[in-house]
Amino acid sequence: MNRRQTIPKELRYTIDQFKRDFPDDDACLEQIKEQRFPGGVAVCMKCEGPRKHYRVKGRTAYACATCGTHIYPLAGTIFEKSTTPLHLWFHAMYLMGSTRCGISAKQIQRETGVTYKAAWRMFKQTRSLLAEPDMQLEGSTIEIDETYVGGVRKFNSGRKLRADAKKLMPVLGMAERGGRVRAFATPDVKIATVMPLVREFVLPKSTVYTDERNIYDGVQQLPGMGYVHKRIQHNAKVYVAGDVHTNTIEGFWSLVKRGLGGVYHSVSQKYLQSYLDEYSFRYNRRASGNLIFPAMLARVSEKVSLKPSSPAEKSHSV
Repeated sequence: MNRRQTIPKELRYTIDQFKRDFPDDDACLEQIKEQRFPGGVAVCMKCEGPRKHYRVKGRTAYACATCGTHIYPLAGTIFEKSTTPLHLWFHAMYLMGSTRCGISAKQIQRETGVTYKAAWRMFKQTRSLLAEPDMQLEGSTIEIDETYVGGVRKFNSGRKLRADAKKLMPVLGMAERGGRVRAFATPDVKIATVMPLVREFVLPKSTVYTDERNIYDGVQQLPGMGYVHKRIQHNAKVYVAGDVHTNTIEGFWSLVKRGLGGVYHSVSQKYLQSYLDEYSFRYNRRASGNLIFPAMLARVSEKVSLKPSSPAEKSHSV
């Protein structure tokens, strides 16, 4: 058995490193400030120009060195108005980024001592950062497959039956070979639902691999796309024929299903897409080792809300 660390040194980010970097709320706040206002330089609303800002003791604010007007680095972020300490937010995000299969809110409740409601909200807010709606699949070979999550299929095998409609939730996935994946919680997996997604996210002239289901019949006929369509006959118990297979996307489905069933146990249709975004985000950065947490943290500032929540915040935030 190979007991050596398999992650290259430059891709490691251990719990000791995390504790050293973020020992308390002040260190966490400083990180968010540096992401949004590098060097503490931000546009002062009163001075109407870039000014150096300094931390205000006892507050999550930084004051303009010239006029004293405050800015709030947490304004517009997922941390805004939260009474949960920042270092616990960071700890939860670190754990979410460090696991392949996910971590439950119940586990965070046990580890941090926050309420289950607070733990669940932390994960819900964190998942909102992980969606990548504009991400285009850029590979020339794309695998497409559908699956169902939740519930129990009658007889435990085969395609979805009519009686299973309320138990199982359809999902469509697309994977670049050796690259990224996209997963969609869809109302159904009919041709009218699948083909627009294929057209939107798969580049023209790509080679598309699917199984034999008739919902993929129109792939090669999509006007102006020029797809080459190859199919594997799963009904004939053929799973690989040369380069024709859908093993990449099916491997991703295996990861998602084991995570949802083993960690979260039950996911509603309302939140299914956010869970798929979480798994896709980690999968698409699987070559990053343990550096997924810094990637998640960077998105806090990338997805800052530009709409102030109250008149008071409007006068102090930027």
